[in-house]
Amino acid sequence: ELLETVSKGGGENAILRHTQRNKKLFVRERLKLLLDDESFLELSPLAGLNMPYGDVPAAGCLTGIGKICGVWCVFMANDATVKGGTIYPIGVKKQLRAQEIAMQNRLLSVYLVDSGGAFLPLQSELFPDKSHGGRVFYNEAIMSAMRIPQVAVVCGSCVAGGAYVPTMAEEAVIIDKIGTLFLAGPPLVKAATGEDVSPEDLGGARLHSKVSGCSDHFASSEKEAYECIRNVISTLNYDPLPEEVTEHDSPLYSSAELLGLAPQDYRCTLPVKLILSRLMDGSRFQEFKGNYGTTLVTGFGHVKGHLVGIVANNGELTHDAALKGSHFVQLCSQRSIPILFFQNTAPHTAEPASVSQAHASRLKAQASMMAAVACAAVPKITVVVGGCYGSESYVMCGRSFSPNFLFLWPNARVALVDSRHLSAVPRAGDNDCAGDESELKHLKEK
Repeated sequence: ELLETVSKGGGENAILRHTQRNKKLFVRERLKLLLDDESFLELSPLAGLNMPYGDVPAAGCLTGIGKICGVWCVFMANDATVKGGTIYPIGVKKQLRAQEIAMQNRLLSVYLVDSGGAFLPLQSELFPDKSHGGRVFYNEAIMSAMRIPQVAVVCGSCVAGGAYVPTMAEEAVIIDKIGTLFLAGPPLVKAATGEDVSPEDLGGARLHSKVSGCSDHFASSEKEAYECIRNVISTLNYDPLPEEVTEHDSPLYSSAELLGLAPQDYRCTLPVKLILSRLMDGSRFQEFKGNYGTTLVTGFGHVKGHLVGIVANNGELTHDAALKGSHFVQLCSQRSIPILFFQNTAPHTAEPASVSQAHASRLKAQASMMAAVACAAVPKITVVVGGCYGSESYVMCGRSFSPNFLFLWPNARVALVDSRHLSAVPRAGDNDCAGDESELKHLKEK
């Protein structure tokens, strides 16, 4: 239901205004014309569901990965049905993450620009810090220096900061009658100089194709623009190593059953080998240290013909389990084997002083594994299949440890502390325990 809501952008009325009055294609229709097929991996599709201004269901920025002319590409597309495609803080975060993926994996970048620039009421969260909007342009320059191609289509308004996106790309296409490119629009020209000027005369497709040279290609329609950009990509001479077609066995247990394995009740945990048996080729798994530190499962197997190392929570991350994990991650790094982390951390409650030495020992072992994970120079992919709590989320390659990709199951919970482990501790000299209980209940619900 949430994905269906997001797919409608700014809602039915906004889509009608976008497609009928402005004669523009909806953002997902643009992708259908651009990509080799309709399948693509959308990044953070639900980001922006709780934006602070108005009843807006999405971030106004669609990012993802798909193939164009057989080449894997990262695309960043503005959705003008959401607040005119203006960029919210969450939209900046999505764009920066997409560019990070492009740089990390050397993927061609495609920008579909239809934006009114920054959403000014939230400008303090967009400008001018290191992780704010200007970083998008910095990354474009860095990717160019890395010889990662970038192309752009101006398929609507391209105002203010958004105007730098296509002008910093290697090649840009602008669409007649609907594509406009300027730092400030006609209203600001009127305010500053008193001059009346149309968007087309100020920064339309013909101006930028014939006079300014900001655009490299002129397209008379959206369809022509996406055909043009596909032709551009076919001439970039950027063809990463071809994918090896490897024969592989299907798992013995249907991978479709993974949908039914997500637990709804947090009082029980899922034996992680149930997941592995539905994921690994032929359900084959060569376990490493199978009888030691059994609350962490480690071992080797193949997924779609690719050899991977598996690090999977199967209970509390004990001292022995952390030592095993550290050893195994170092093996994978030494052998250049990518690692799949299956995270379901189980935070421990406060322990009595009599076992504080054991607790300290476990912390030291977890710190050792944390260092091994951080320093492992191999691709890392993390899937949160349950809880992602506290410091153990770092050990299992949570977001702060920069996995190449991180996925969440629908039941995933990410928090510093599991609410089930919160306990009521009355303040010193305070006899109003009922108030504390009420406060704790509210905190747990939140």
